[in-house]
Amino acid sequence: NDQVIVMAATNRADILDHALTRPGRFDRQVVVPLPDIKGRAEILKVHIQKIKTGPNVNLERIARGTPMFSGAELEALINEAAIGASMAEKDFVEMADLEEARDKVKWGRAKKSRVVDENDRKITAYHEAGHAIIQYLLEEADPLHKVSIIPRGPMGGATFALPEKDRMFYTKKYCMAELQVCFGGRIAEEMFCNDVDSGASSDIKQATSIAKEMVRIWGMSNELGPINYDEKSDGEGYYFGGHTYSEKTSEIIDIEIKKLIDEAYLKASEILQSNKDKIDVLAMALMKYETLDVSEVETILNGGVLDKPTVSDLLNAEQKKIEQENHKAPQKRKDEPLSPQEAADEEPPVE
Repeated sequence: NDQVIVMAATNRADILDHALTRPGRFDRQVVVPLPDIKGRAEILKVHIQKIKTGPNVNLERIARGTPMFSGAELEALINEAAIGASMAEKDFVEMADLEEARDKVKWGRAKKSRVVDENDRKITAYHEAGHAIIQYLLEEADPLHKVSIIPRGPMGGATFALPEKDRMFYTKKYCMAELQVCFGGRIAEEMFCNDVDSGASSDIKQATSIAKEMVRIWGMSNELGPINYDEKSDGEGYYFGGHTYSEKTSEIIDIEIKKLIDEAYLKASEILQSNKDKIDVLAMALMKYETLDVSEVETILNGGVLDKPTVSDLLNAEQKKIEQENHKAPQKRKDEPLSPQEAADEEPPVE
């Protein structure tokens, strides 16, 4: 009369047949969530044991910058960092390799060899400068980490934040700050390039999604109050023109979403209008250096000068290296016959 315990795992518990999960079957469920910041640091410590690391590696900082990463993604991050360090002929993995690996796993490979039109590069620089200034100035938003105009994945550039903690809840102030950050790029383009383009499409999509969640799910609309209007979460069916609520309510939802978007857009515009000189200086620095971390952004905004090579310096150094390699005389094999001139040069002098 031995007891048999059957265990199973799935990442799609929502589509399991209810016959499997009723009492007497798989009736005890253990939810294994994505690791928190402490868990991510411990997972990174396990996987990083197999590679050599430099003295500046800070796993806690990497754990902060990888919210919602699974254990498999963290392992991939370590592997990518090791590959990157090997390709750069380094003796060990440095912090820069880990940060580049994190960005690659999350957003895609940096396309440094991609040729970008100079006007597009300028637009991208002002776009990312707009994001970065608002991210840097707003206390309610996550702290700025770095900003880059190097294309990565589908993006022409990116502004990266470094959350101080894993967020279980989103306050209305935080959401409004995120909306303002989303619109910073589009507003900066309007201010300095006298036009707008399709590059802000992902920002607009993200802002729209946040505003919809605030109004329909999180009860952050004064007009509608704390009522859930999320059609996906209930099984009540559709009654009023394809909705579980009336057309009048649908109109109010649209108005409230637009009201949040307009408010965030106006506040972001006011911030950038009062910091036009900072946007201009930061965009020019991005054109010169392409990538800036938060300390470098602070130096530039405070009128300082960066002590690092510009993009032109790096390109000139690379070109010089290629020219030196091309001018090197090829090594002659020992068994290769000498040319007549070389043979004459080899003859000993006549005494």
